Amino acid sequence: MSNVIGRYWQRLNDGRIECNVCPRACKLHEGQRGACFVRMCENQQIVLTTWGRSSGFCIDPIEKKPLNHFYPGSSVLSFGTAGCNLACKFCQNWDISKSREMDTLMDSATPAMLAAAAQQHGCKSIAFTYNDPVIFLEYAVDVATACRAAGIKTVAVTAGYIDGPARVEFFSLMDAANVDLKGFTERFYHKLCGAELAVVLDTLKYLYHETAVWLEITTLLIPGENDSDAEIQAECEWVMRELGPDVPLHFTAFHPDYKMRDLPPTPAATLTRAAQIARRCGLHYVYTGNVHDTQGGTTHCPACNAPLIVRDWYQIVSYQLSNSGQCPLCGEQIAGHFGVYQGCFGAQRKPIRLMASR
Repeated sequence: MSNVIGRYWQRLNDGRIECNVCPRACKLHEGQRGACFVRMCENQQIVLTTWGRSSGFCIDPIEKKPLNHFYPGSSVLSFGTAGCNLACKFCQNWDISKSREMDTLMDSATPAMLAAAAQQHGCKSIAFTYNDPVIFLEYAVDVATACRAAGIKTVAVTAGYIDGPARVEFFSLMDAANVDLKGFTERFYHKLCGAELAVVLDTLKYLYHETAVWLEITTLLIPGENDSDAEIQAECEWVMRELGPDVPLHFTAFHPDYKMRDLPPTPAATLTRAAQIARRCGLHYVYTGNVHDTQGGTTHCPACNAPLIVRDWYQIVSYQLSNSGQCPLCGEQIAGHFGVYQGCFGAQRKPIRLMASR
């Protein structure tokens, strides 16, 4: 696969080229790469060096993204590329997102091949995940366009570090998104992510108020960094105030990795405490992840508290919703996208190979 000319960039008076996909606005001389590593100045224009190339393709349960209210039980064809536009010291996928080796990208596929593969394997959707799809915007948009023509949904798993016209185009083709809200202070974002919280909050408000994208939020709780009652309370109050009670919020457990191997894993009790705070703030759908917690993975009716979708890790063990997403006991409409429940894909992770002709 050859490099593809980027959609968002401008020439500066000093001869450099400015990339305008994300707020970093990297200003590059010929041959230089941006902070994400995969966007490069070539022939006085920005090119994407990973179009059509991936670190691998897998079929996952949709709950692994995590998305609990977007066709529960369905399977999703997942893939990522390499690089990232954040610098999270706690990255859980650092071998992919921080990769500087293009040999990491062993597999290749055109957008049409991906849409056809999703159909062939019975996947409801395709997910751009493992590393942030914002940085491979052109490839993600082209795949999403092919998927839309084939009746396949598209999912973005993203840190939401994007703005301007790029944000509008990118999310116009997404059906669902899980946004990593990594913490709730600028200090946390500056110190541990090399980014700005305000940009992510703007993306969340944009998604909820100005698009039809189904939105869920994930916060990885790191001991001593973003797990205080005060910070969790502030985050939940913001979600309630700015987005409302029906946006699902996932609290997930950190495990020592990348540049933060000296911290302990997040105790399950921390996730339970965070979920309790969120529910007290009025949020209807709060989940825990990366730990075995059946109660924390269960979708309850916000009106009568009936357990409607009981999950054991990524396995659905009980599904009680109507086809239109209503509680069978009280008729309450559950927020999300639902349909005829056809069973659970389960906790399996099924790698597949897609090789494009060269």
